[in-house]
Amino acid sequence: MNNLHLICAILIPPLGVFLKEGLNKDFWISLILTLLFFFPGMVFAIWRVTQK
Repeated sequence: MNNLHLICAILIPPLGVFLKEGLNKDFWISLILTLLFFFPGMVFAIWRVTQK
């Protein structure tokens, strides 16, 4: 796991997912969650970045 991905997942969740996985469905899920409420988007992004 790259520390940059984790920092981006905390500060700007969709960016962290995008840097780790590219433009896929997880990016869009992270973007929607972040737009609705920041905290769920951040939790999802951290989970996706640390999972692989």
